[in-house]
Amino acid sequence: MKHLTLKHFILKQRVLDLYRYAIRSSRGIPDPSARKETVAWIRSEFERNRHIEDVAIIEDKISVGRREIRQILPTAR
Repeated sequence: MKHLTLKHFILKQRVLDLYRYAIRSSRGIPDPSARKETVAWIRSEFERNRHIEDVAIIEDKISVGRREIRQILPTAR
């Protein structure tokens, strides 16, 4: 088992913050079924990337994820 560093714990918090940001941003979707699908998609993306432990990859995915959320969900600030 790989030992996790302080950086990993910090990044875990940033990933959780990104997840919350994405879920909150989806509240601006007026159609309930579209909102439900979007939340399911967001969750599946986070689950799909759950196994990643490389710090550089995680940092990159966080920045890309935030940018994509802003593009997909224009109400996100």
